Amino acid sequence: MKHNRIPFIMVVILALFLSGTLLTCVQTTETNGPLRVSDKNPRYFTDNYNKAIYLTGSHTWNNLVDMTTEDSPEKFDYPEYIRWMKSLNHNFMRLWAWELLNWDTQGNRESEPKKHTVAPHPWLRTGPGLALDGKLKFNLDQFDPEYFTRLEERVKMAQDSGIYVSIMLFEGWGLQFSPGAFENHPFHQENNINGINGDANGDSSGVEIHTLGDEEILSIQEIYVRYVIDRVNKFDNVLYEISNENHPPSTPWQYHMINFIKNYEKELPKQHPVGMTFQYRGGSNQALFDSPADWISPNPEGGYRDNPPAANGSKVILTDTDHLWGIGGNQSWVWKSFLRGMNPLFMDPYDCMVLANSCNPVWMDSVRVSLGYTRMLADRMDLLSMLPLPELASSMYCLANRGSEYLVYLPDSDEVEVNLEDTPGSFQAEWFNPNTGEFTESDIIEGGDKVSLTSPYEGAGAVLYLKREY
Repeated sequence: MKHNRIPFIMVVILALFLSGTLLTCVQTTETNGPLRVSDKNPRYFTDNYNKAIYLTGSHTWNNLVDMTTEDSPEKFDYPEYIRWMKSLNHNFMRLWAWELLNWDTQGNRESEPKKHTVAPHPWLRTGPGLALDGKLKFNLDQFDPEYFTRLEERVKMAQDSGIYVSIMLFEGWGLQFSPGAFENHPFHQENNINGINGDANGDSSGVEIHTLGDEEILSIQEIYVRYVIDRVNKFDNVLYEISNENHPPSTPWQYHMINFIKNYEKELPKQHPVGMTFQYRGGSNQALFDSPADWISPNPEGGYRDNPPAANGSKVILTDTDHLWGIGGNQSWVWKSFLRGMNPLFMDPYDCMVLANSCNPVWMDSVRVSLGYTRMLADRMDLLSMLPLPELASSMYCLANRGSEYLVYLPDSDEVEVNLEDTPGSFQAEWFNPNTGEFTESDIIEGGDKVSLTSPYEGAGAVLYLKREY
């Protein structure tokens, strides 16, 4: 098989691409109306132009609230984070909430644990009296303008850069696993002036905050959610996530909050997608698929780490390394997830200031760069017409608009057989190397039969793109 290497000008362009320079130049910075699940292909979101909006990107814990230690008091540089995302061709982040007043990373089994101070929070600390951390108690009837001004400004800055954000409304992992968690929650009876006690059963965990058991707490939560919506409803780039990794008994509460947001936004100018993510520890993916959410992020059950099931369109799936490894993932996982009709996300240690375990730029960079590459290819294709059809390729990773476009991933070999038996005609073949960003054109391929092709690159991991010539 003859292969034509890309000409010198394309080498220059690819070099710019890899450096981030070209990405910054060619990226769209427009959002065209709020996202909605596509009627044509509900594996993806679409916008007012009926264009598939493939979501992919890195997110990190302190991109909304500051997490600082005495040794590292610097606040998060959000504008630089946005520039960094654009350089990687990323277009999505989870904008993280953190309910606790601190984060003790002993709960993350850090080799050298740190205790982060977390601020600001949604409610004002007015007193009278001091909370358990020695600062003024919270008034749960008053919102902190700093928090909501920051939220609004960061959503807008992301929108101006063509980046979508899922606003995390609640956070459940910390309350379960960070040492001394409930003592550091605004709903602890010693931390607020409103008489709110989130520990109804007296076990000192307070996880019942995220259930439907206390009508007064639920009312405070709903008022907060409405206020978030009122501040950001005007933006096109908004999605919502009810809670990060809450406990399984939170399911009815999360369903309630999903419906609450949808009902409230019905009367507002814009309606935005609402998501539900994996419940840790012990939650099931079925609870996510059964939910009224528009999008979900599953746990590893069913092969989402190593051999993801093909998305069937019942939900938009934002598959997230956070819920599959915690801190983990690999380049192959990115491509496997994309070729199975999902939107892959990376829980990114970023500058390693919050969590440092497993903070190795070598493996992180391969994941980050491949996320941007998948978006580049997604934008080239008619993605709304593409379905995960693993049976069409011997590698079992094929995203195809049968008869028109085929994208194939070769995770374990440099050879692949593609079934074009029901597709007569000529196809331009193009190879892509995720390790280098290199494109290589191949010969014209004739359909009407099964065809065998060999990657021009050494080793496994290449991507093949077939486009019908008309």
